[in-house]
Amino acid sequence: MLETHQKFRIQAESAAEEILDCIANNSHFTVNCHYDADGITAAGIIAKSLRRQNANFHLKLVKQIDQEIVGTLSDSIYDAIILGDIGSGYLDLLKNIKKSKKIFILDHHQIDGDVNEEITQVNPHLFGIDGGKEISGAGVAYFVAKSLDKKNIDLSPLAVVGAVADMQDKNEKRTLHSLNSLIVNDAIETGLLKVERDLIIYGRETRPIHKALSHTMNPFLPGLSGREDNCYALLSSLAIPIKDGERWRTIVDLSTDEKKKIFSAIVEHMTSKEVSASAAMTLIGTVYTLVNEDMWTSTRDAREYATLLNACGRMDRPSLGVAICMGERGSTVKEVTTLLSEHRKSLASYISLITEKPENIEKYEHLAIIHSEEFLNENMTGAISSLLSSSETFEKNKVIIVLAKTKNGEIKLSARGTDQLIEKGLNLGIILQTLAKRYNGNGGGHKIAAGAQIPESDLKNFLTDLKNEISRTLLE
Repeated sequence: MLETHQKFRIQAESAAEEILDCIANNSHFTVNCHYDADGITAAGIIAKSLRRQNANFHLKLVKQIDQEIVGTLSDSIYDAIILGDIGSGYLDLLKNIKKSKKIFILDHHQIDGDVNEEITQVNPHLFGIDGGKEISGAGVAYFVAKSLDKKNIDLSPLAVVGAVADMQDKNEKRTLHSLNSLIVNDAIETGLLKVERDLIIYGRETRPIHKALSHTMNPFLPGLSGREDNCYALLSSLAIPIKDGERWRTIVDLSTDEKKKIFSAIVEHMTSKEVSASAAMTLIGTVYTLVNEDMWTSTRDAREYATLLNACGRMDRPSLGVAICMGERGSTVKEVTTLLSEHRKSLASYISLITEKPENIEKYEHLAIIHSEEFLNENMTGAISSLLSSSETFEKNKVIIVLAKTKNGEIKLSARGTDQLIEKGLNLGIILQTLAKRYNGNGGGHKIAAGAQIPESDLKNFLTDLKNEISRTLLE
């Protein structure tokens, strides 16, 4: 592992040297990053590090790379192109860009196409490192930024946010590991991050305790999830104050003894409802606190920060997320908080539409296909597939496929698997990458989470091939 990590870091250092050469030659950069939370944090890291070098650059957030974007990049005034959290799945397209342009790819997705030596690519998969679990797109950007200038170590907390945004904290005790752990260590050593074992409850910094408990859906707490009144009553029965003067107390305000009381009460409550208390153990794990952020704000807890940025991307306002990563606070965070509320309402509405129309769901032994083409916003396929995959809506260990129609009339789909399916050999990124090409589309991603975009006229045949390929893989 140490050897592969070292090779990756050497590649990051080499890319940084080439970027510095471009800056020395007064190159103008165009930076294109993916529009999700990981891509937004990658954009923040790249933009901050280029600004510190007084480089000339233009930043854009994109959903994918297609012929139109490639044409625009090729004909643009920019000498150098940096792609963050995107690019490795589009090598065959990118080779059509004019040779006079210098291209840098800082990505963690599985690679598709022939590796071109004229393109400088920093990707963990080149060294046998799993980009789906061990480092995010923001993490790749961070290692390059750190090599540009050691003072960019202060961007390490952003890379931690990017990693949890991409759900790379699914290890024991919800820790980040491998290359991600090196970034965590940098953040700790510089005094920018506190890591501790604690209650993992969304809104631990910002929500009143009873509201945070009632909004806990994973795991689902019977009688408590969705019931503020019952959560309030539970806290009262434990004699735990819910206010400090006029201010509502939050999870982070609780003492260790108070947290133990709450956890024990939840376990007892679940047992009384004949629900396995083991599910409650997922409420305890590693939390990452950005200590330079103000107390009781949504940018102090890494997971809450990631959720804010995710809403920016899904609600077509990724630039707001980049502004936050660049240091904007105050009214910008308030605007994004409102955006997050709208995002949550949209998610709830879409989930209701899906569950209320079972006729739109195709169920097979190994997968479930959600036909939401007629009503689902294309930006929401990833979020909806992730929610359904972790919910009790479907039997465990099914691949969840969510469909939506794009603005240009194509079909976009997002797929989510499980760790158990990955252990059986499933690789959704490769499957979607291969099938999308067959139908003149594009696709790819990670083993456990991937996506594709194809012509609507090919949907039926595509889904038949997808079903057969997933079944073949899992039955081998």
